[in-house]
Amino acid sequence: MRFDDLIRELDKRLKDPLPAGRAHELLRARPVSGQFPDFGHKLPPRPGSVLILLFEENGVIKFPLTKRATYKGAHSAQISFPGGKAETGETAVEVALREAEEEIGVHRTDVKVIGQLSEFHVIPSNFMVTPVVGVLDYVPVFKPDPREVEKIICAEVRDIIREDSVYEEEILAAGLYPMIAPHFLIEHEIVWGATAMMLNEFREVVREIESLR
Repeated sequence: MRFDDLIRELDKRLKDPLPAGRAHELLRARPVSGQFPDFGHKLPPRPGSVLILLFEENGVIKFPLTKRATYKGAHSAQISFPGGKAETGETAVEVALREAEEEIGVHRTDVKVIGQLSEFHVIPSNFMVTPVVGVLDYVPVFKPDPREVEKIICAEVRDIIREDSVYEEEILAAGLYPMIAPHFLIEHEIVWGATAMMLNEFREVVREIESLR
């Protein structure tokens, strides 16, 4: 599908009901033991947003993902969309654009927002995340924030919508919990967990658009 056609169809489709939990659950990792860890959250989830940033390069539709820096935390060294937690008074769109500017160096005023996917509860860190879909009309030159981002990888939309694009293997979550993880493999990196679950909703929406052509 041509870039302009996909953006036009996404702009319309994202205004309608979305696959939401059905798409998320297909990519949820399962504990090898059969028992999920109890994270014991006592407070409501905090709001946050991520950005699915579409652009075209040499006729190929792409979007960036970040590999997080290594730190003591639930999401250390994982692959994620640019994004983060909301500051007081920010909308979901404002959060996604600000965080993308800070993490990967894309100017927020250059991004055209065309819609949002379903909210997603990231249980380990207790965030309620809104995926925002945006578009750039040029090929970006990314500038990763060295404090938060180890590297940036670029996924191709055509690869993640293939019938055989989802893999499965055992991983060790947070260095502690053996999990069977459905995942995407992008530039030799395993994309699993919350990112894969949100990405699968985007995948299903694009596959639906493709099927109607």
